[in-house]
Amino acid sequence: MEKELENTLMDNLVAESPNPPKEGDMVEGTVVAIDKSSIYIDLPPFGTGIIYGREYIMARDIVRKIHVGDSVTAKVVDTKNEEGYLELSLKEAKQALIWGEVEEAIKKKTPLELVIQDANKGGLLLNWQGLQGFLPASQLKTEHYPRVTDGDKMKILEELRKLVGEKIVVSVIGATPDDGKLVFSEKDVEKAETTAEEAEKYEVGDVLEGEVTGAVDFGVFVKVNENLEGLVHISELDWSLVEDPRQHVQVGEKVKVKVIEVKDGKVSLSMKALTENPWHEAGKKYKKGDKIKGVVIKYNNHGALVSIEEGVAGLVHVSDFENQDKLKETLELGKVYDFEITLFDAKEQKMTLAHRV
Repeated sequence: MEKELENTLMDNLVAESPNPPKEGDMVEGTVVAIDKSSIYIDLPPFGTGIIYGREYIMARDIVRKIHVGDSVTAKVVDTKNEEGYLELSLKEAKQALIWGEVEEAIKKKTPLELVIQDANKGGLLLNWQGLQGFLPASQLKTEHYPRVTDGDKMKILEELRKLVGEKIVVSVIGATPDDGKLVFSEKDVEKAETTAEEAEKYEVGDVLEGEVTGAVDFGVFVKVNENLEGLVHISELDWSLVEDPRQHVQVGEKVKVKVIEVKDGKVSLSMKALTENPWHEAGKKYKKGDKIKGVVIKYNNHGALVSIEEGVAGLVHVSDFENQDKLKETLELGKVYDFEITLFDAKEQKMTLAHRV
């Protein structure tokens, strides 16, 4: 009886224990020691993290401001080095946080007061959060737009250069993380108050027709009336996996969308909500233990994503293989293989699969 109780307590303890951080995860901890080339961070209950070597050098600008006792956020780059520490990166964590702020600024159309750094024939150059950005001349308000009658590019440049050093209120309308560039608009800021009023005219469930006005990594913007744009998040574009919103719809395309949220003067939209959820029918056809064929559509940190029909995909976990490389060698992208369903939950839209040799 005592043994059973011990086992039960141990099982409960394990079940309640947090999962250890994986490579790429963001972690937060307290700085416990700093020396000439390393920073040590306490990460209970997982032990100690270390920032050293290349990661220490790359983060020198951040390191100078850190003291023992400070709470810091870092990114896991290695779950266990030779000395048993979690290897961390401050620079990558800062970049991830900055791009998170960029995404939020685009969604909220946050007004930013920035100093104009320089000008070229196409517009103005600005900086925000250490990222370089471009404000096209076409996105300037009327009073700042270069008034050149003959369209001479050199004269336009002369007019734009007169603005260098001035402060200007803009919003971020686009971003390309690959090259670390932002796109700004001065016009967008003027619409903020009107947009909030327009958003309140709509209710969840409304079906609207609009025009795609922009596409970014996390979704597309759809103009539903003269003064209002809504966001279709990448997860709401289609029941199937969408890797790049820019390849799913084109700017200028007319689309139908459904309102799924109205909050804080903003409207969230969905395109997939207007089509039948493929998991409903799949729930009638598939169950745990079924032998099926599937096509490998994507790799991620956990394994390979496999589609068994349009809009219905599940995970083959990397733990079924020696390592990630072996998984990729066994299951090539775009190829069809035999699988067995090991978990199927249509309601939660979850499925796991095992590769059948």
